[in-house]
Amino acid sequence: MTTDHNQFELHETTFGDEFLNDQQPILGKDMEINTGLSKSLNRLETRNNRGVEVIPNDLILKQMNNINDITANLGPITEYAQEPLVSLTEACAPLITTIDNLSVYVQQALKETPNPPPDKLTIDESAAIRLYTLEWEGKHHSLYSMLNHTLKKEPREKLRPYFKYLKLFLTALTKLTCVPSLVIWRGVTKDLSGQFPPGTSVVWWSFTSCTTSLPVLKNNMYLGDDGKRTLFSVEAINSRDVRAHSHFVNEDEVLLLPGTQMIVQSQFSPAPDLYIIHLKQIEPEEVLLEPPFPGVCLYPKIGRACYRKKRFIIPVCLLTIIIIVATVLGAVIGHKSPKTICQRPFEQSKKYSVGSDPSYAALGHFRNNREIDVAVTNRDVNTVTILFGDGQGAFKYPWLYDIGRGPISVLSYDLNNDKKMDLLIANQYNNTISVLLGQGNGSFQAIQNYDVGRQPMYAISADFNNDGKLDIAVVNSNDSTVSILLANANGAFQTPTNYAVGQTPSSLVSADFDNDHKLDLAIANFDDNTISLLRGNGDGSFRTQIKYAVPPGPYSIISSDFNSDNKMDLAVANQKDNTVSVLLGNGAGDFQTPTNYSVGQMPWSLISTELDNDNKLDLAVVSYADSSLSVLHGNGDGTFQPRKTYIVGKYPYCIAAGDFNNDKITDVAIVLYTNQLVTVLLGDGNRSFSSQLNYTVGRYPASVTVADFNSDNQSDLAVVNYRDDTVNLLFGNTNGSFQTQTSYTVGNYPASMISIDLNADTKLDLVVTNQHNNSVCTMIGNGNGTFQAPKYFGVGELPRSITSADFSNDTKLDLAVTNYNGASISVLLSNGDGTFEAATNYEVGSGPWSIISADFNNDKKLDLVVTNYFVFTISVLLGYGNGSFQTSTDYTVGRYLASVIAVDFNRDMNMDLAIANQWDNMTQTSYTVGNYPASMISIDLNADTKLDLVVTNQHNNSVCTMVANGNGTFQAPRYFGVGELPRSITSADFNNDTKLDLAVTNYNGASISVLLSNGDGTFEAATNYEVGSGPWSIISADFNNDKKLDLVVNNYFVFTISVLLGYGNGSFQPSRDYTVGRYLASVIAVDFNRDMNMDLAIANQWDNMVSVLLGNGNGTFQLSRTYAVGRSPDSMIAADFNNDKKLDLAVINFDDQSLSLLLGDNNGVFSFQSIYPTGTGPSALKSADLNNDNKLDLVVTNFYDSDLTVLLNICD
Repeated sequence: MTTDHNQFELHETTFGDEFLNDQQPILGKDMEINTGLSKSLNRLETRNNRGVEVIPNDLILKQMNNINDITANLGPITEYAQEPLVSLTEACAPLITTIDNLSVYVQQALKETPNPPPDKLTIDESAAIRLYTLEWEGKHHSLYSMLNHTLKKEPREKLRPYFKYLKLFLTALTKLTCVPSLVIWRGVTKDLSGQFPPGTSVVWWSFTSCTTSLPVLKNNMYLGDDGKRTLFSVEAINSRDVRAHSHFVNEDEVLLLPGTQMIVQSQFSPAPDLYIIHLKQIEPEEVLLEPPFPGVCLYPKIGRACYRKKRFIIPVCLLTIIIIVATVLGAVIGHKSPKTICQRPFEQSKKYSVGSDPSYAALGHFRNNREIDVAVTNRDVNTVTILFGDGQGAFKYPWLYDIGRGPISVLSYDLNNDKKMDLLIANQYNNTISVLLGQGNGSFQAIQNYDVGRQPMYAISADFNNDGKLDIAVVNSNDSTVSILLANANGAFQTPTNYAVGQTPSSLVSADFDNDHKLDLAIANFDDNTISLLRGNGDGSFRTQIKYAVPPGPYSIISSDFNSDNKMDLAVANQKDNTVSVLLGNGAGDFQTPTNYSVGQMPWSLISTELDNDNKLDLAVVSYADSSLSVLHGNGDGTFQPRKTYIVGKYPYCIAAGDFNNDKITDVAIVLYTNQLVTVLLGDGNRSFSSQLNYTVGRYPASVTVADFNSDNQSDLAVVNYRDDTVNLLFGNTNGSFQTQTSYTVGNYPASMISIDLNADTKLDLVVTNQHNNSVCTMIGNGNGTFQAPKYFGVGELPRSITSADFSNDTKLDLAVTNYNGASISVLLSNGDGTFEAATNYEVGSGPWSIISADFNNDKKLDLVVTNYFVFTISVLLGYGNGSFQTSTDYTVGRYLASVIAVDFNRDMNMDLAIANQWDNMTQTSYTVGNYPASMISIDLNADTKLDLVVTNQHNNSVCTMVANGNGTFQAPRYFGVGELPRSITSADFNNDTKLDLAVTNYNGASISVLLSNGDGTFEAATNYEVGSGPWSIISADFNNDKKLDLVVNNYFVFTISVLLGYGNGSFQPSRDYTVGRYLASVIAVDFNRDMNMDLAIANQWDNMVSVLLGNGNGTFQLSRTYAVGRSPDSMIAADFNNDKKLDLAVINFDDQSLSLLLGDNNGVFSFQSIYPTGTGPSALKSADLNNDNKLDLVVTNFYDSDLTVLLNICD
């Protein structure tokens, strides 16, 4: 990784040995770290680094360790958004006199920007990011240093010259995909622990560069090993990955936006003078950074508004359950005797706690009775509430599960097979799961919490004391020990015994190195350049280590018999020395002096196999830094010939071997991480490769699997692509080449993959873990090389490792997944047809990294052992044999244990597995639809009486249709291009051919797209019509009474609505615009004055008004009448709420926690506004008869108060 650039506040984030080899679940990035360090040293003193947060002139030294002035109250960053979006040259013009040589670097940034840029950015937008990453030469201060100094130190007025650049820069950043919740790192060479007591709220006002990868922080050119150092561990929720637009493309940098607010969670000191402070980012209650344009999401989609411009989109399930019954009520015949008109139709609101930040709500009959119950999921703070209706409009048994820090989801199913629905809740941050067993009457037994444990690095399991029970050995990289935990008969483990080994042990293997039938251990020690041998005594204890020197940086270690003498030998890859060392065993527990073989730069992945079929083991090593494959052919006597080098392409990441062309000669397949390729080298049998074939796959391929997927007796390849969320299948030909790839979208950031037969049809299927949408994806093989549509099964947060075994003893392969950010493991029991039951999550320690499975207590039931990276423990979960597990028992071992392996240590010829099961507890079938789906409707596209789906995708400017199969599944999505940033969608028959057509608003395109249906779920090419700037929502109705459908669009930026009258053939007249209030949030069409002409009601967010435009029946409207409501009106409902047969309006007001009710008088005029208090931040409004009294009631979700407001109608 190049470090000439200020990669992530390098001066502040790096620290010493305490964190070397703390592997993070960001595949392939740690390998970039060490390249370029040496060539940075000579320039370090003459360049400024963003990590130093350079301050102009004499302030440099004073501010060097001041990462942000957390006590400053500079006020929100606003006004810049009103600037026009201009070119980079124009945006930087006001700064020419302030920043030296700026115009030169502007031209450099533009010149370096590819055309077209990635991520659908414009050239100027991409170049704005690139300019920020450029480092000025000489003594001049770079743009980023000047800008950040102004952001965090100067009065806001001093920021004005930067406004045009900020507009362009932030527009570009907010168009990038918001990185899902992720732990990132930042550091400073100073003790700041006293300034960050737990519970403190802090704000970082500048753009903040951080890293996702820790090993780079080891180098002495940064924090080093001495002196006071503070490391910030930040749970970020809206960082932006700028690598694709950076001048330094290989840097592992993410940016936090200005105005990042965080809460200090905890702090501790794991080593002298090293202080670790855990921060959790939150979404500010008040706007600290104004978005660059309305509607943009600064924070991930958690169901609330983005800068109060977007509101919740209530899930489809809620929309289908809650039916507006105004037309029914209008037909109800009242009493003949006169009665007083009800002017306050609702009683005082009732509130039911549901948890913090509710984002998902549904009304339904959860107990299969007539009463309506409420379910609310609160995604941002991970809470779920179930409230049971009593049929009278009240809710009993409000189950609010405040189970600890970070409960994120709930799933209801029968956990104990008593035919009663139970609840399973996963808690993200306090390492527990909660189980509530159902009574069958809607109530639940007392909650049961299961604690799990905290932090490990690498572990193996074997029978070290020959008692027939599997024990555990763990390497602890930061305290340089190996912990041995001997098993008891009941599956528990004894207190660990620690044995000193070398500095920063990185991996270990177990074998009988001295032929005494007792297992020994060999450990690679990365930082003191040794291998430690611990000879076993056969009783679970080990002798004092014997060290064998090897070249610098021993990283991974393997064991095999290289000279066929029945004595185990060792081979280790040395990253710092670019060698492989072979140590031949003498059979007495000692090794000969290592023989070192030169390989490529930074050897990463090492395999041992017979590459030339001479019955002698060879070695093949891929070297990340110089893009090479080194092959060392074995002589059969433990020596190897000098390497043969093959340049295979940039950043080879992993290697696999197989016979791809059926010539009985071993070939190799190599994943090229950043080139998006798999390269195949066919062996020629003469210790060489006859040809190299490259096959394009997805972005950042991370894993490759070799198998025969299409049953043609040819080896095929399956490649998982980490950054574009796909799996590629390349089918093998008989000549060793591969056919054109078949690509399957699987999820978000797929990390690992296995190939097994899920449904017992003798055809190989695929299982993939998707880190950033927290799921496991299964693809059932058809036996011909194709796969059925992927099905998704929810697991915990950031699933990492996956394994398969029969945990329930039903002969079906189940799955177990470790959830790195979820402090849990997920177990998914197989149905035998390739689908799985909902995941059951078990809490383990923080940062579960790896897992093994075996029968630890000899009850013939599989148990689990999980290493917990962040809390220095392992968790043992004993299995019941029915697919469930007991509460974990934790054992403290060394620090930062990162992985576990499964091997046949007890020599019973059966491989054992360990599997972590997370905490999301949700089963879902998921379909990838596009980039940033914004809205969705469900309609029958092809007239087969089955409801299909239509989704707008904002960042790839398309509409996606998915035709239903009628069994709850959907066909593969089809995409149809529309305008820029499609947002809202409506469906109707615009050309009178009885087929449902589509109309879509294009928010950035100032247009709408109309797509006419072909009747089979496909559409003709879109026709675009100009409307006002920022079209937000769209409705369809006949506004001129010609029996032809027209369209109305509200335009957010120009305060107008556009009316497009239809010709009845699918085309529309040019729009006619009407000025209404400012920042139109929603629009509805209803006949308010009963004149048979459609009228409009529009909520104006910034005017705090509702505008009503009465229709003339010819497509025109009268001048609007405005009615004052509360602050920031949003969602509206029109219905007869006081039973006077006249339409009324209910409006929620986001900023003053209220609901306004405007009573109608049947002539289009409204009077007598009633105000009803709601919770803070009312976000969604729905109407239904909650208590079966034939009166419409209201339900409001309150975003900030974490509850629901229910208003029961009391009008007679």
